[in-house]
Amino acid sequence: MNKEQVEGKFQQFNGEVKKMWGRMTDDEITFLDGQDDKFYGKLKEKYGIAREEGEKHIKKMRDSLMN
Repeated sequence: MNKEQVEGKFQQFNGEVKKMWGRMTDDEITFLDGQDDKFYGKLKEKYGIAREEGEKHIKKMRDSLMN
């Protein structure tokens, strides 16, 4: 995969996160890139979703984009 393809997949992934959790801001979504604890904390704060459930949703989204 070249750089443009990777960037495209990343943008698609961010779009899917925004679609699923629309109350999350772009800044909060970027926590997924290296600051997972903050992202899952915001997810719990805004949606009442436990980290484990959030991780399942994120993994499912990532897997669907990589296929």
